[in-house]
Amino acid sequence: MTENMENFHNHKKKLFAATGLVMVAGIVSVLFYWNYKTTHISTDDAFVEGRIHSIASKVTGTVKKVHVQDNQYVKAGETLVELDSVDYDVRVNEASTSLDAERMKLNEQESKATAAQKQMVEIEAQMRAAKANLAAEEANLQQAKTDLTRYEGLYKRDAVSKERYERVMTGFKVNEAQLEAARARVKQAEAAIATQTAVVKQTESAVYTQKALIKNKEAALAQANLNRSYTKIVAPADGYVTKKSVEVGNQVSIGMPLLAVIPLDDIWIVANYKETQLKKVKRGQQVNIKADMYSDKKFKGVVDSIMAGTGTVFSLFPPENATGNYVKVVQRIPVKITLDKESNQDHVLRVGMSVVPTIIVE
Repeated sequence: MTENMENFHNHKKKLFAATGLVMVAGIVSVLFYWNYKTTHISTDDAFVEGRIHSIASKVTGTVKKVHVQDNQYVKAGETLVELDSVDYDVRVNEASTSLDAERMKLNEQESKATAAQKQMVEIEAQMRAAKANLAAEEANLQQAKTDLTRYEGLYKRDAVSKERYERVMTGFKVNEAQLEAARARVKQAEAAIATQTAVVKQTESAVYTQKALIKNKEAALAQANLNRSYTKIVAPADGYVTKKSVEVGNQVSIGMPLLAVIPLDDIWIVANYKETQLKKVKRGQQVNIKADMYSDKKFKGVVDSIMAGTGTVFSLFPPENATGNYVKVVQRIPVKITLDKESNQDHVLRVGMSVVPTIIVE
């Protein structure tokens, strides 16, 4: 009987000890879980985002070649689609021919302007000569007038013969006529200068107008070349081809979407956390990321920024809480998380994938 009692007491002690250990383990587990939940902020409302380059045609035309296939990797500048460029080649040739013709006209206008300027120089020289001759004739007339006055006095005193006096008077009249002719030549030169000035301005204006026309033709040629270059549609960045909807023979128009290019080396995570979870979240904190598709693979990231507003604010129909019955709902705020490129070197993540990011706040 005594032995049974001792066994019972021993069993009871072991049971109490096991219960205590279980309670301690439970408390430790609860404390560990509570500490983990306060330092590791997680959400399953998160997706992979990236830049989607929508490729469209800038000109109308018929598809001549398609150089890529769905999901093909392409480099920036690589030709994706090629349109038939025959029509655009013709326009380039027309614009080039028109430009050459206008340049020839410019040469003619410049030659006329140069000739007009040379003629202006000659007329100005004639003007200077006419003025110099006028000054000489004025001096000759003054001298003739002085001689006539002197000889007139001498003739009245019979100091000179009538013939001599009349010869001096004739010389005076000749000098008067020559002065009038000199003045006429000066006026003629002035009129010629005015006329030639108008001619020079006209030729210079024609040159200026022709140069402006040539600039327009050069712009037309540049636009024609640019439009022809648009017949080769190239990749704007390194990435993978997706949403391909173009085939050889299709007639495409301006702005018509043909395919898209997604650069998987420039993707990030947008995690919609509850506003009650973001108290300790800051830029630069480390993030552990698990993708639904790769449950056994972990990715690393860093908190980049927190959106300036909640998701509902930017929805198509934002809530209007000022009317009707109000029910408080915890809002979600998007957080941008940049990926560590080393953890995604093989680019296994795709835009739109569901992920579970966990932000380590402490």
